[in-house]
Amino acid sequence: MEVIYLDNAATTRPDAAATEKARAFLEDDFYNPSALYREGFAVHKQLESARRAVLNCLAPGGGYDLVFTASGSEADNQVLFSAGQRGNVVISGGEHAAVYNAARELERRGVQLRIAKLRPDGGADAEDLLSLVDGQTSLVSVIHVNNETGAVNDVLSLARAVKKINARALFHSDGVQAFGKIPFSLGAPIDFYTISSHKIGGVRGVAGLAFRKGAPLHPLIFGGGQENGLRSGTENMFAVMHFQAVCEAAAERLAENMRRVRSLNALVRERLDRGLFTVLSAEDASPYILSVSAPGLRGEVLMHMADDAGLIVGTGSACSSKSKASRVILACGAPDAVAEGVLRISFSAKSTEEEAARAAEILNRCGKELAERMHSSSCKK
Repeated sequence: MEVIYLDNAATTRPDAAATEKARAFLEDDFYNPSALYREGFAVHKQLESARRAVLNCLAPGGGYDLVFTASGSEADNQVLFSAGQRGNVVISGGEHAAVYNAARELERRGVQLRIAKLRPDGGADAEDLLSLVDGQTSLVSVIHVNNETGAVNDVLSLARAVKKINARALFHSDGVQAFGKIPFSLGAPIDFYTISSHKIGGVRGVAGLAFRKGAPLHPLIFGGGQENGLRSGTENMFAVMHFQAVCEAAAERLAENMRRVRSLNALVRERLDRGLFTVLSAEDASPYILSVSAPGLRGEVLMHMADDAGLIVGTGSACSSKSKASRVILACGAPDAVAEGVLRISFSAKSTEEEAARAAEILNRCGKELAERMHSSSCKK
């Protein structure tokens, strides 16, 4: 049985063409980029070239630098523990666990944490968020694309508004679900922006933190002083070069990929049985993420039934999959019955129309079967 994979917000299949481009850094150019001999220096030059290439895909206007990290979570943590050490920190209730839990740790250490409300679609309530910003705010962090509902926050506008209230406040956005998928160029009001490779066809083990030149950033990991002293540890050159390749490919085909994925998203929306499923993602959400719920049914049970039928989807963020109901979905105002029935269908640039149609068919069949099973069970009691 051929498996349909639609959990691309969790991770994507590594791109084969990028793997071939980067293969030399596993086999031939394996040298340490910090080494002083000729071969090591040549690899170092490739590292710096890759840094410029990735930055050019994100901030073509310049003004930013980039530190390569091992994950988006590491990059998020580095920002919060660098920029959120005083006064108060403001985040939205829809933040990824890497931001949310790091902010909770800051709160434990004595920093005041303020959490803004969410709209029903999972986007940040801008009015509420801005009401929490004052002269003592050191950092504001707002996710660009919500990793559970796909809601898109206008982070440039929010950053400008934050700076009008407090010009010294720093602004961070986790752009992991946005980078390489939706049109965006990093602009001056944003001080920090997190990106990741494995959400766009790269391999796991490399991500990036773009930061405005001059913004305060301190290392989380100390050692040999790699990454200009901001992230010690020998760089994963294969993963970095793979990252460069997938970034450039995504940038080249961004509009085309978005059009195709939008049509797949619409197809699943149209074909899902609305007697069983409620669509949670707004029409203007990122087309790469479609969050739905089967109210009264358990999303986790449906996920396993779909898996047995040859379809892989998620129940929300893979980083909080052990929770019964999503913190983010509950913060959107969803009742428990809806939050517990959530499934997240997420597409990649390589998802197909056939896969989308088959996915809707499998989910409808599994949802109907589970509903009938539960009805039969309740009738016997």
